[in-house]
Amino acid sequence: MVVGSLRQETDVVVVGAGPGGYVAAIRAADLGREVVLIEERDQLGGVCLIEGCIPSKALITAVELAHTAREAKQMGLTFEGLKVDHGALRAFAESVIGGLTKGVSGLLKKRGVEVIRGRARFDGERALALEGSDVAGIEFQHCVLATGSRPLTLPPAGDLPLWTSREALELREIPGRLLVVGGGYIGLELGLVYAGLGSKVTCVELLPQLLAGADADLVKFVERSCRKRFEAVMLGAKVVGVEKTSAGYAAMIEHEGETRQHEFDQVLVAVGRRPNTDDLWLEKAGLAPDERGLMPVDEQQRTKNPAVFAIGDITAGPGLAHKASREGKVAAGVIAGRPAAFDNVSVPAIVFTDPEVAWVGITEAEAKKDQRKVRLGKFPLSALGRARTIGRTDGMAKVIADAESGLVLGVGIAGPHASELIAGATLALEMAATIEDLSATIHPHPTISESIMEAAEAAEGLAVHIYARR
Repeated sequence: MVVGSLRQETDVVVVGAGPGGYVAAIRAADLGREVVLIEERDQLGGVCLIEGCIPSKALITAVELAHTAREAKQMGLTFEGLKVDHGALRAFAESVIGGLTKGVSGLLKKRGVEVIRGRARFDGERALALEGSDVAGIEFQHCVLATGSRPLTLPPAGDLPLWTSREALELREIPGRLLVVGGGYIGLELGLVYAGLGSKVTCVELLPQLLAGADADLVKFVERSCRKRFEAVMLGAKVVGVEKTSAGYAAMIEHEGETRQHEFDQVLVAVGRRPNTDDLWLEKAGLAPDERGLMPVDEQQRTKNPAVFAIGDITAGPGLAHKASREGKVAAGVIAGRPAAFDNVSVPAIVFTDPEVAWVGITEAEAKKDQRKVRLGKFPLSALGRARTIGRTDGMAKVIADAESGLVLGVGIAGPHASELIAGATLALEMAATIEDLSATIHPHPTISESIMEAAEAAEGLAVHIYARR
């Protein structure tokens, strides 16, 4: 352990170089502040860039490209001898990560942000102590906490070395039989990757639906795809025990009133993440997380200590990189004396499965739960010309609007390019668009984006390309 004796002073210190932290550091420097960024890892970019969003999308892209090639026979295209070179694929993902981390380093350097390696903990209301660094501590005027989150473990497995997303994304082996515990976005994305690479995947989800935060009519397309590509999908199921065997792992799974033992070569645990707030010595700064380990903040990202801001996975709301980046910009703006607040209407959610699923604003389920009167429009991709030309009719678009004003409250998409299309829907919510605004906006033809316009027309009761009985 390296312990330095030097103490520094700075205007702004950012703890954590993920998509929230490094963005906050760059924005604060651009606004004229002296900034120090503290990161424990050798590489910059955080979980998202190093072992999350970016490497997973590199693998997903390759696997889906291979899957598309195999399925192209319906278009008259046949590929013989298609193979996946796992080593080359791993090298490709690593090259993507390496290029982006170097890019982040370059951006910070050009802004004059000083990067210090080490683990930071509070040593006072305006002071940090550093471990594993040449610098002993930092006195600051403003601190932005962006320490992120880590995967939850599986209690029945004890201390067994089961995979988390980190190990799965290293692509060191392709297990013959893979158990994925958790039917959320991480479990399904990585489950589909390994199914595409040849693993026989079994997915176990405690709840009665995959992707619990999304509407069931969007999820059904993903579930149908998973049931085709996985060995098994068990809903309402629970892993109650895991033991190491000579061949791999034996898992006891409760499902449909029975508890049975299943054999697997590897187990991937994807049951959620927990915020990294339990080893920051928060009490020395007069702070404490809530019962979920999250830092309470106001709309300016300020904590109870006016000198300390918190962003990203350690604050309430979805643990998503784009939310963290926005919060980082808000915190930097407030520190620089600019009018800034996290007053966004909503944060879009995306699942990079096959098909992709994306939604923003309220869901249909939430509207029903709140007994909110809404107008609902749905449009199946099977009625869309562009979807048919690419052989991807497995999906739909839906628009949820206020019953009286027509204000767009939510949009959901299941289908190709949903991850790209949801940005336009998010803008509609931020700009307080109505369903008439959506339906009257000319969407280019033939494209998948037309499905949103068509869904808006359906919500108005003026659908052209589907027949709705009046």
